[in-house]
Amino acid sequence: MTTSSRYSAILAYFQEHNPNAQTELVYHNPFELLVAVILSAQCTDKRVNMVTPDLLRAFPTAQKMAEQTPDEVFEYIKSISYPHNKAQHLVGMAQRLVNDYGGEVPEDYDALLSLPGVGRKTANVISSVIYNKPTMAVDTHVFRVANRLGLTNNSRTPLETEKTLTKNIPAHLIPLAHHWLILHGRYVCTARNPKCDLCEIRNYCKFVANIGKK
Repeated sequence: MTTSSRYSAILAYFQEHNPNAQTELVYHNPFELLVAVILSAQCTDKRVNMVTPDLLRAFPTAQKMAEQTPDEVFEYIKSISYPHNKAQHLVGMAQRLVNDYGGEVPEDYDALLSLPGVGRKTANVISSVIYNKPTMAVDTHVFRVANRLGLTNNSRTPLETEKTLTKNIPAHLIPLAHHWLILHGRYVCTARNPKCDLCEIRNYCKFVANIGKK
């Protein structure tokens, strides 16, 4: 199977079966999503969704969060991975939003990257989910699934995966494809014991094909 035909078949499947894929992080506005994505680094969406209601009830805007100390924010997120660092990032991010962007989450990509706690993956999530831009955030699920399916050729870095996916996926589908790959990795193509027997795209999967050759 050629790379082009593999992409076409897999994208067609997801378009048919999950045309409205969305993030599982709960949010109501761009600021809330930015907070959630910062918290989600090396942490499950389920855990983040347990923490954000109380956190955002206490500090619902960038202005409110910017007025806090990291220690005050820490009390709300201490069950999250790396809570001390993330508390500092959240306060610094909120202060930057207030001081430089009128308390609003900027649309400009470089501006997003300038925010404390925001790396390429987080900036890509905000760009695609909030502003519907063709940016592909690569987390552990996307990285694993893309390599297993054969959408990438044994990429060694998230950036390499990102570049390959954005080159081969039509721009208008990239925001959706980000969610498709994450959800597939979370529930079917799991890190340990992938559910290949239940996978409906196994006929297009390089990982499954290689198993069959052994």
